[in-house]
Amino acid sequence: MVSGSTAGRSGEGVILAFLAFGNFIIGMGAFVIIGIVSPIAEGLGIGKADAGLVLTVYALAYAVLSPVTGALTGTLSRRIVLVASLAIFALGTVLSAISTGLPMLAASRVLVALGGSLYAPAAAGIAVAISAPERRGKALATVFSGGTLAQVLGTPFGAWVAYHFGWEAAFWVIAALSLAGSAVMCLAIPRDVRFQAAGLATILAALQDRRAMIAVSFTATMLAAFYVVFTFFGPLIEASVGPNPETRTGFLMLNGLGAFIGNILGGMATDRIGARRTLVAICIVQILILPLFSILPLPPLALAVLIGTWSATSFGFMAPQQARVAQFAPEAIGIMLSVNAAMLYVGITIGSVVGSHILGWYGLGALGMAASVLALLALLHLLAAGHPRASAQAPRR
Repeated sequence: MVSGSTAGRSGEGVILAFLAFGNFIIGMGAFVIIGIVSPIAEGLGIGKADAGLVLTVYALAYAVLSPVTGALTGTLSRRIVLVASLAIFALGTVLSAISTGLPMLAASRVLVALGGSLYAPAAAGIAVAISAPERRGKALATVFSGGTLAQVLGTPFGAWVAYHFGWEAAFWVIAALSLAGSAVMCLAIPRDVRFQAAGLATILAALQDRRAMIAVSFTATMLAAFYVVFTFFGPLIEASVGPNPETRTGFLMLNGLGAFIGNILGGMATDRIGARRTLVAICIVQILILPLFSILPLPPLALAVLIGTWSATSFGFMAPQQARVAQFAPEAIGIMLSVNAAMLYVGITIGSVVGSHILGWYGLGALGMAASVLALLALLHLLAAGHPRASAQAPRR
């Protein structure tokens, strides 16, 4: 933790805000692809399906790299890791901007994933280190609000830039933001943030802890349920309100706003009732609400309520899950957060693949029911992991 003489509550808030800014950059850079598939496909002369695979490449690379990078950088200063992560993210994004074909673009996204896989666990680890236990959920929610804000503002802005100035311009903007973020981390993150330097023995012990790994992999189960629907969010919206692009964009922004609010509420609930109870409540709401996506079309107001509630509870799980993961292996928080970050992208990959098959086999109307079944499995997964061991105490601060 940053010593009391170095950072009080106000200083803690400033650090968390800067960490959120970094997550905004990472979120915008990772998911801008969703909004610019058509310009990329046209610019590179490839099919839209091939262009869409670039996001899958990023997700798979992130899932593989996150635990590895967490292990390799476990003894390095968190400030160094944050600065390097955003610099690597910028380099990869520059390569994306100058790509002349699909192979080069896909390869550049692996480098971008390397930067992203370094950033998120380090940022979460700092949030845990500088916050008192009773404020930890709110601190994590603040840090990850940057990622949800990227969905509200960053990704739509990147798409606007791409359609007006070319798809390369969107990547140039993100590269510039990444370099600015790297400089900010160098100046704003204190040198004396205490963290647990995970040695190889600690890392192996954490990975061999069956209960901890079950707890972490809940992230993948939950994200899989979410992405069965989210992968085909555009067509689901159009099923109720038609193909008008402005209307569709409005509902996409509503989804992002719900995610932003849900992330904050998830952190508050974690501090009030605990991480596990918050996650149980989120799973139950998801089980009940997801089938409504299978009874489209809905009136616009009903669709707005559905999307707002769904997105808020979906993204509300991030802060409590991070806090819960930290409780399962307090002696190896860094590596656990790295594995948890990897599970995000395992879930995205699984959910998008399952959703594609469900859509092909049974049509758009089956997606909500299929996602609800996965949410039920997520609840069972959560319950199976149980509680952190009573002997597992928070790290000394």
